[in-house]
Amino acid sequence: MPHFNPSVSHETNQIAKDDVRIKPLLIYILLITMTIAAYSQVMGFDFVNIDDPVYVTENLHIQSGFTSDSLRWAFSDVYAGFWHPLTLLSLMLDHYLFGLNAGGYHLTNLILHTISSLLLFWLFRRMTGAIWRSFFVAALFALHPLHVESVVWIAERKDVLSAFFWMLAICFYVLYSEKPGLVRYFFVLLSFAFGLMSKSMILTLPVILILLDFWPLGRLNHQSEIKIAGLIPLWQLKEKAPFFILSAVFSAATLHAQLPTKHIPLDLRLANAPISFVDYLSQIFWPFDLAVFYPFPSQFPTWKIFGSIILILIITFFVLRAAKRFPCLFVGWFWYAVTILPVLGIIQIGEFAMADRFTYLPSIGISIMLAWGGALMIKAPVMRRRILFPAGAIFLVSMSLLTFQQSGHWRDSVSLFEHALKVTRNNDLALNNLGKALIERGRSEEAVDLYNKIISRQKNDPVAYYNRGNAYYHGGRYQMSVDDYTRAIRLYPNYINALNNRGGSYTKLGQYQMAIDDYKRIILLKPDYVAAYYNIGNIYALQGRQGAAIEKYSKAIRMNPGHVSALKNRGFAYLNQGDKKNGCLDFQRSCAVGFCDALLWAKDQGICF
Repeated sequence: MPHFNPSVSHETNQIAKDDVRIKPLLIYILLITMTIAAYSQVMGFDFVNIDDPVYVTENLHIQSGFTSDSLRWAFSDVYAGFWHPLTLLSLMLDHYLFGLNAGGYHLTNLILHTISSLLLFWLFRRMTGAIWRSFFVAALFALHPLHVESVVWIAERKDVLSAFFWMLAICFYVLYSEKPGLVRYFFVLLSFAFGLMSKSMILTLPVILILLDFWPLGRLNHQSEIKIAGLIPLWQLKEKAPFFILSAVFSAATLHAQLPTKHIPLDLRLANAPISFVDYLSQIFWPFDLAVFYPFPSQFPTWKIFGSIILILIITFFVLRAAKRFPCLFVGWFWYAVTILPVLGIIQIGEFAMADRFTYLPSIGISIMLAWGGALMIKAPVMRRRILFPAGAIFLVSMSLLTFQQSGHWRDSVSLFEHALKVTRNNDLALNNLGKALIERGRSEEAVDLYNKIISRQKNDPVAYYNRGNAYYHGGRYQMSVDDYTRAIRLYPNYINALNNRGGSYTKLGQYQMAIDDYKRIILLKPDYVAAYYNIGNIYALQGRQGAAIEKYSKAIRMNPGHVSALKNRGFAYLNQGDKKNGCLDFQRSCAVGFCDALLWAKDQGICF
């Protein structure tokens, strides 16, 4: 069925026709300008120490570039709880272009977010012909402060990348609905597959396509068709079957990959689901006190649980009753409900009660209700212009200013977690990560004080002991760091990071065999843990056992050919053996991946030419 195209009367003059053509271009320019203005400061931001190290700053696969090993890893490994090879490849490309300059990664996120906003405007204008309502939906998506987390957090590249493919898939679907054909259908399915390979949260897309078929595409209006349960035509299920199959496969893979370290009781998760559903709604209209992490409370008030359920049921009831008369409200509400449902935490996907990033796509549904529902409430065109236009403009400007303010909290790890501690309570993750950031700034004693707060409440928290051990280590109190790492290991015997860092403390104390024992224990637990081989190599080098050191460095390099430190240290070990040829060769290999300090030193010394 062709898309809705409002007719133009024969009296319309050429100027009006030109205006119709020019106006969308002006709106595209306006959307780009507003989005860049709201996020103008982010290119000067740093990485943050929550997940950014996992994805970029400590990820040797990403930093190795497009090698056969890194490509194999991207497509074969379930990483950080996801199978998302396209996300990993995009980060590899960023590292190739920008190295470890965080501004480049932020720029890529912002470009993807901006393009998604433009596609969102295009598709609603294409489906409905309503320019300003489509603009409102796209602008609110572009400028809402709830979306700052998805756009500014480098580790959430998966959000903006999957959203781009989500928008692209729907755009292709709109074209397909106008003129069905195998090629157009293929591009819809391909875009969906690419989106799932970026982040599996977009698995609800086939349901959204059915909603759009109801309104505004009007593909479900034939009364004579055979319908399933009296609702969905049989041909719809056949048409969407490949999409549902892809969703099912990626859902199973995601559930298998998600292994939260801390179990949240089922009754607490069930209570949290309706409350977070309503809280997300309230944040769309009142986006204040936003945080990078919202901890689970120990319990929820009964009135809040049942109040949230009742509110959801009331809204759903009225939306269903009004579905035929006001299909825009039906589609908007169920767009929100369907897309938010998988991340309400009934099936545990993390240790948080809520996350701003989960509203990235669902909030579009509420924007649809606002844009078209507002017009339904005020039917007179003159009153719409006098009331809705200024109200919408004020709302968007307010959201833009709040987005600018909210994005400022992401400047670095210290400002991010200091803000989180101001707007949440009992936020141990924020305390832990703020402590890490303070350690990096040489403020180890302040970090110790933060970890003491956690330990005073959580006597058996291995992460708090591990982090306090790190603070002691960086403060030069190596024996105290050993004691805390040991406490963490007693609580969690397979705590590889604690074993690795305790090995480092033992090394500082000159207790080399104790350190080697810890690294060998790590290798038994995780044979592919590159750092263990590298660290043993360092100890052997300190002991003057250059041959043994070279063997361990070589093992680390075989596992990760781009391990710069192992290459440089093996080069020095070769030099200490009198083997200038292999030493210079290793320095050249480290320089080939962008780290030339060792090679330059060797040339200055006349060792390498």
